[in-house]
Amino acid sequence: MPTFHHLLRSTLIPAALLMSHAGQTQAITAAGQPAQLNIRQAGEHSIRITLKPVSYTGDFPFTPALAERNYPAPAVSLTMLNGPVKKQVGPLQVEVKPAPLTVVVSNAKGEKIQELVFENEGNLLFKVGAPVLGMGEGGSKPEQGSNWRSKKIEFDRRGILDKMQPRWQADAYGSRNPVPMLIGTEGWGLFVASPWVQVDLTRSEQGVFIPWKPQSGDTVQQNQRNQGLAQTKGLPPAKSIVPGLYDVFVFDAHDPLQFMKDESVITGPAVMPPKWSLGYMQSHRTLQDDDQMTGIIDTFRTRKIPVDAVIYLGTGFTPRGWNTNQPSFDFNPAVFKHDPGSVISGMHDRHVKVVVHMVPWDRDKLPALQGTIPVKLGEQLDNTHIQNYWHQHEALMKTGVDAFWPDEGDWFNLYERIKRHQLYYQGPLSSYPNIRPWSLHRNGYLGIAQWGGWVWSGDTESSWKTLEGQIAVGINHSLSLSPFWGSDIGGFTPNEELTGELYARWFQFGSFNASFRSHGRTWRTRLPWGWGSSEMGPKESRENPLQSEMNNPAIEPVVKKYDELHYQLLPYTYTLAWEARQLGLPMMRALWLYYPHDAQASARGDQYLWGRDLLVAPVYTKGATSRDIYLPQGTWYDWWTNESKKGSQTISRAVDLATMPIYVRAGAIIPFDPVRQYTAEVVNEPTTLKIYSGADGNFTLYEDDGTSLDYLNGKYNQTLITWNDKQKKLRIAPAHSGLSVDRSRIFKLQLFPGGATKTVTYTGKAMELSL
Repeated sequence: MPTFHHLLRSTLIPAALLMSHAGQTQAITAAGQPAQLNIRQAGEHSIRITLKPVSYTGDFPFTPALAERNYPAPAVSLTMLNGPVKKQVGPLQVEVKPAPLTVVVSNAKGEKIQELVFENEGNLLFKVGAPVLGMGEGGSKPEQGSNWRSKKIEFDRRGILDKMQPRWQADAYGSRNPVPMLIGTEGWGLFVASPWVQVDLTRSEQGVFIPWKPQSGDTVQQNQRNQGLAQTKGLPPAKSIVPGLYDVFVFDAHDPLQFMKDESVITGPAVMPPKWSLGYMQSHRTLQDDDQMTGIIDTFRTRKIPVDAVIYLGTGFTPRGWNTNQPSFDFNPAVFKHDPGSVISGMHDRHVKVVVHMVPWDRDKLPALQGTIPVKLGEQLDNTHIQNYWHQHEALMKTGVDAFWPDEGDWFNLYERIKRHQLYYQGPLSSYPNIRPWSLHRNGYLGIAQWGGWVWSGDTESSWKTLEGQIAVGINHSLSLSPFWGSDIGGFTPNEELTGELYARWFQFGSFNASFRSHGRTWRTRLPWGWGSSEMGPKESRENPLQSEMNNPAIEPVVKKYDELHYQLLPYTYTLAWEARQLGLPMMRALWLYYPHDAQASARGDQYLWGRDLLVAPVYTKGATSRDIYLPQGTWYDWWTNESKKGSQTISRAVDLATMPIYVRAGAIIPFDPVRQYTAEVVNEPTTLKIYSGADGNFTLYEDDGTSLDYLNGKYNQTLITWNDKQKKLRIAPAHSGLSVDRSRIFKLQLFPGGATKTVTYTGKAMELSL
């Protein structure tokens, strides 16, 4: 066995630094074993700290949450320590101190980022001050018998001991998909890549990561039947846990945008979704027959309510679904009276995509999920390999199915959950190599963005409190799991609290989510025109809406208004999807991302930014006539009235049922299209550039073909639009020209306040004009 002196030779710190003051050299240990501390640069503004027993021969523990990329050699590598050691690691300053082993991280400005203390019993301490955000999707499980509707919504994670148990959940939060990615709004980020930890934030100034110590029973694989035991579902395989082994990323988040970029680089940049997935999706449950299915699509088109996709639930989750009893890959002959391929082709002729609900086989047919598509050398190609499992889906794609809604699978461990996202990205590409895949999952984790990574919040209950909670859930998910999120509009489980008013308010919120989808039991009340009918259709729950709430003609016009607004903002929203890939920024953004020094902004979990420039304040109170909104610094314009307000204040905005407050930042340039009935519809009217004066501004409009992977090879266009407020001049210029198309187009310019307009022809060459 090598001595400590032999191990010390691997350090990058000169031995003289270790003898900086008198005292006996101390061995670094972990879990009672001799250990090595390695610290290296991770991203432009982050470091990776690995504490491992010297018997562990790998550089890092494996986790599929991290992208495959090379890391530099450690800038700090220690096995012994008798005094403080200081070293620059990338742009950050690191100080390592003994007894107990402590790592202090600061930036070049001398701002302290974090102080980590490795305790002998295995806990890892860290500093806490301002609100802590992130930690994945969902919130704490309410105490049994408590009234969760009366509790404060958990946005700031401080004050709780989070057991980080992945679970199905209803109430205000929906499913819990925990991620140990914590964001301290005073300027730090922490991601514990290994081991799996509980997070104790009950202390006022110090948090604790408590490592999972698997017991003998934790090696038993959970399946569909025993998942209720909640032993290891959603956790890493117990055999992957090495006692004493820590792998932790520390981010400098004083500039939140730099933090988000580093998070994206480390866990893999998001892939571009197909453009149609940013349109409205209508989910169906109990089906009559294929004539009903196409008839509903025709109703959307007749009523001119935009829609891009229809989603069909599987049999067993509803009495009559698209397939035979789930799990199944076979069309239900009781529903499809005609050839399924012809039916789906007719749907495509109506310009909608078809998404089907899928449930995985249990462990008897799908013992595990592993491998890659295409198969890599050395992989075991058996019934656990995702390529073999994907082959079972191929007939559906050949019949015309466009995308999948992989439900359940809650019993899978963490690695398998991430692998399932990979399956539904690489699988469709193996069948149709240049068509972007799309899938919507109940389960997710940091790192799924590189595989598409769309998650919805699960089977929420229809309630006003749930609607309020979903705002905070979406913001925290977007900071720490993936850029693409949404919820069941109206809530999944109906009750007497579900009314046309609640549905309309939820729909308004959903129109500013990445996943814009209505779904829930007693499902015809989730149709945009459903509340105007006297019949609510099949009652699919023990509790259902009150019959007296039907025949409400006020709901459909409100829903249509926000559906149309969503499509009009498509050039802006599609650019946000590109920013998710390029900059690591989510579509739904915490105010903290742009106003980190504003304590009031950082603490708001009931409003958010859609991109940089639109502030969205969903209404979540029954019968509301006003909504309190915090406006950060600067000047803000009311989207509906164009009235300007000074920031750094809370205002009260009067609302009626048709109004969800939206504010626009001065300096914003918002591309705004004519109404489309589906994302690919060609319209003749020009795109309007809405320019909000009062500050300089810019917007880089992103455009590609919306369907292929050609963007990966630079085949996209970007147009930089710049506003000089003092000179009242607008400049339009190409920023990237990768599409072989004529860039000539007409823009309608609209200046606010006042609304003065001008129409210009842009030829693809830089132009400047006065307004």
